[in-house]
Amino acid sequence: MNRPEAAELSARAVLEQAAPRSGVDPRHAELVRAGSNSIFMVDDLVGRVGKVGSADSAMRELRISQWLNASGLPTVRVADVPNPIAVVNDRPVTWWERIPAHRAASTTELATVLRRLHALAPPTTFALPEHEPLAGLRAVITSADELGDNDRAWLLKHLDTLSSRYLALGEPVQRTVIHGDAWQGNVVVPLDGVPIVVDLDRVSLGRPAWDLIQVAADRADFDRLSEADYRSFVDAYGADVTTDPAFRLLADIQELRWVVFALSRSSSSENAANQVRHRLACLRGEVARPWHWDAL
Repeated sequence: MNRPEAAELSARAVLEQAAPRSGVDPRHAELVRAGSNSIFMVDDLVGRVGKVGSADSAMRELRISQWLNASGLPTVRVADVPNPIAVVNDRPVTWWERIPAHRAASTTELATVLRRLHALAPPTTFALPEHEPLAGLRAVITSADELGDNDRAWLLKHLDTLSSRYLALGEPVQRTVIHGDAWQGNVVVPLDGVPIVVDLDRVSLGRPAWDLIQVAADRADFDRLSEADYRSFVDAYGADVTTDPAFRLLADIQELRWVVFALSRSSSSENAANQVRHRLACLRGEVARPWHWDAL
């Protein structure tokens, strides 16, 4: 049995045990995405099986959803079930309303949502974590069996350099509620045209510039966006992060995160393993920008 299949069976077993506690019949559960967090469709509901030890984070996501919706920012909604969270074998299962047919947001729609999000005062009934853009990267780099010694040493040195530069930035002049993983796919637009925020696990307090980095890097380093699309993003948000002195550092950190994400998948995906090699070559300056990285 390969690792994705084993992960599905483990997540499905957790879901099947948790569902009755929430008044949900899991017999028709359909796996949508497998991984450290696995997503299942169950009729009109979505069941999200979290990784081991993430119950506190899962509970916070439920609270964030309720808070954002109450604040007037449409967000994926917690399902109306008796217990929207249940924990089995230290893995949380949360239940959400299924979003009807939708598309990814445009750059303008994403920027408009981010402007509204960044304008919100932080919640007062629970605490948001501090944003840590480099958190978790060292553990993946250190433990990845598929990584050669030379590549591992280079990545760890690069991580140390970025960590030192980030610490040198000091406290930000402005710190706001941020999404933490802001790109067009994490704001979805149903047929009624009202954008909905999804994937709340990285919502935190941090530099608003971080939420602008992925779109800016798509334009500056990957040429995935036309100049017109990027200008519409800038105009809708009201600021151009590429003029921020911290832009290059934040873009470098985001791009390292994308490399480490591929690395985390490389043991079970040949495409991911190939992407690790290619992305590393890009970071090392062996491939000129604009870069072309396959989606995973």
